[in-house]
Amino acid sequence: MRILVATAVPVERDAVARAFPGPVPHVDVLAVGVGPALAAASTATALTRAALAGAPYGLVVSAGIGGGFLPHAPVGSLVVADEITAADLGAETADGFVPVTELGFGAVTHRPPEALVRAAAAATGARAGAVLTVSTVTGTAARASALRERHPTALAEAMEGFGVAEAAGAHGVPVLEIRAVSNPVGPRDRAAWRIGDALAALTEGFGKLTPVLESWEHHDD
Repeated sequence: MRILVATAVPVERDAVARAFPGPVPHVDVLAVGVGPALAAASTATALTRAALAGAPYGLVVSAGIGGGFLPHAPVGSLVVADEITAADLGAETADGFVPVTELGFGAVTHRPPEALVRAAAAATGARAGAVLTVSTVTGTAARASALRERHPTALAEAMEGFGVAEAAGAHGVPVLEIRAVSNPVGPRDRAAWRIGDALAALTEGFGKLTPVLESWEHHDD
């Protein structure tokens, strides 16, 4: 089974690649860009090219660093998504935020295969929970609180997972998301960011995750 690992930026791509002792012919690690739109477009392009070449991917993994909702996802920890949700896709109303699904169209959630989530969490020591995709990174305590109120199982937020999942879903390919926490979700405090630690955790986690990905088959769920 061929696996596509979609990261946002080159430093994340390189962190994942360091988990492999050498070239892995059936695993491609790409930097697909920042934000859900570019991530979706780049992932869809990679999936299409592989399919047209007669070597389609069997699994897509969105991987990288992100913000963690304290206290459940502290800096340096790993999170595996059991739900990939677009948290700001919808409309603001006088009564608060309304997701696009309640407006009568679209989708806001993708659910990775349950057996794969369980196996990935067990192998890496990650917590399983919702990972939110946002187009604007949370920078205030008020928004962090609002997100947790709307998504009580949320452990982390990032900017690409839902876009990657949309592309995978359009191709009928299952998706997984794993995040290493680099900072708390809430007020922006650059001094509290631990990007290096999060990238190291991503490398270590992916080293433990790879055997799970290689042995998993879609019919396991």
